[in-house]
Amino acid sequence: MSKITTFKSDNLLINIYNNRKEMGYAAARDIASKIKELLSHKDEINMVFAAAPSQDEFLEELTKIQGIQWHRINAFHLDEYIGLPEDAPQRFGRYLYERIFSKVPFKTVNYLNGNAEDIKTECERYGKLIKDNPIDIACIGIGENGHIAFNDPHVADFHDRLTVKKVNLDMKCRLQQVHDGCFTKLEDVPEYALTMTVPAIFSAEFIFCIVPGKNKAVAVKSAVESPISEKCPASILRKHSNAVLYLDEDSASDLNIVGN
Repeated sequence: MSKITTFKSDNLLINIYNNRKEMGYAAARDIASKIKELLSHKDEINMVFAAAPSQDEFLEELTKIQGIQWHRINAFHLDEYIGLPEDAPQRFGRYLYERIFSKVPFKTVNYLNGNAEDIKTECERYGKLIKDNPIDIACIGIGENGHIAFNDPHVADFHDRLTVKKVNLDMKCRLQQVHDGCFTKLEDVPEYALTMTVPAIFSAEFIFCIVPGKNKAVAVKSAVESPISEKCPASILRKHSNAVLYLDEDSASDLNIVGN
């Protein structure tokens, strides 16, 4: 798949494609290759997935690729709303079930429960799962406010001691859920969620970040070109030794390298 360009910002490799379909295809192919490489010398691996419309093309393509030994992969997800009904279509566990968890035969699928009776206990339970099964591959996105998972700027902590925590979502994050068509109005978007913390995501051996769309252009520019800080949580990806950012022409449109 042809790229518009490839370049680096600090350690972060950035690949830009003509459109989101080509971007998703390329990300899926690269991730499939990494899965096969890791399984050539490990008995099993652990993967974590983001749940958002930005991941649609990538996940669709990944499930089509032949030769992946899914039965040797444990699956996790990054975050989940607190308090949505079990049958709500916006639940991230449901999104991932429909797009990948039900389509390929994972060894295990580990859901984060936003309706647990004791949220603190649920954070500890899922955090222990992550610690006991270190993440090999994290497939993530970037939010309009620069978040990774639900680590919005006001709650992101690059030195967080927790692995999973409860957070309140900022207004820009909640509005994004309306912009994405996941909710009809702001009042319907939950105010709280569970999320893997920034250090938990950063601990993954390999990070693949898939970010299409014009509405992500400002956040992408901040992540790639602004100082590395919690003001744009995704900027931390530039310090990771094995992170790749996949963009389409729209999400890359504000970058200086594109404008030059």
